[in-house]
Amino acid sequence: MIEDALIPHVCKIVNIIQETPDVKTFYIQDLNGKKPFEHIPGQCAMLMVPGLGESMISITSSPTLEDHLEFSVKKCGQLTSWLHAAEVGQEIAIRGPLGNGFPVEGALKGKDILVIAGGIGIAPVHSVVNYMMDHRENYGRIQVIYGSRSKADLVRLDEMQNAWMKQPNCSINLTIDRAEEGWDGHVGFVPPYVTECKPDTSMTVIMCGPPILIHLSLAELKKMGFVDTQIFTTMEMRMKCGIGKCGRCNIGDKFVCKDGPVFSFDQLGELPPEY
Repeated sequence: MIEDALIPHVCKIVNIIQETPDVKTFYIQDLNGKKPFEHIPGQCAMLMVPGLGESMISITSSPTLEDHLEFSVKKCGQLTSWLHAAEVGQEIAIRGPLGNGFPVEGALKGKDILVIAGGIGIAPVHSVVNYMMDHRENYGRIQVIYGSRSKADLVRLDEMQNAWMKQPNCSINLTIDRAEEGWDGHVGFVPPYVTECKPDTSMTVIMCGPPILIHLSLAELKKMGFVDTQIFTTMEMRMKCGIGKCGRCNIGDKFVCKDGPVFSFDQLGELPPEY
């Protein structure tokens, strides 16, 4: 896989969705109109523009989508600004898949799942949720707790309201940081909302979001009785080259790009503290 991940695939953008004021979702196919490669939920890919640079981005789509990959990208730097200015038909190079992904066919299978996310942190776990939706018989209850600064900043809100909420045995708990006109849902930050939602402590947890959200949500979960072996997170923001050559993602004796980016918190507990 590492050798394959070194070779860029020339692809093109076939659709663009404006999710929030600073997040767009890009649908990507190779030049033959197919997916450039298969992946596991939680894996990443390097999006590359010759002469400009490259950026590590989580694959937002489920592997069950047969004809394209999706990337929900926040505008926050040179390459992502280029992407946000791109139009349908634009060619781009991609290499991947990179990293290990969430254990959807291992530790998560057959379990009740709690998903906790904040802001653009919904992107990596979006792939996991849709994978579980498409293999509903293999998973128990699914509870999603997701928050952002405002209603306008909730990524994939339409899909959550019109698809996820209609799935059997699935609950979606949304929150925004401050009250605003037109929002009749929960108001408040994600970590205390986790406690308010009273998730069952038998659930397996996957989390993604800003480090402070991870840190505070983890503390809330532990107060309720969750243990490190039940909780998984992704650290793809630490990844740089994606193949273990640059050393930028080194934590203790691990490389995030080769040993992660998905880790359980008992694995992280053996490494120097990151959260």
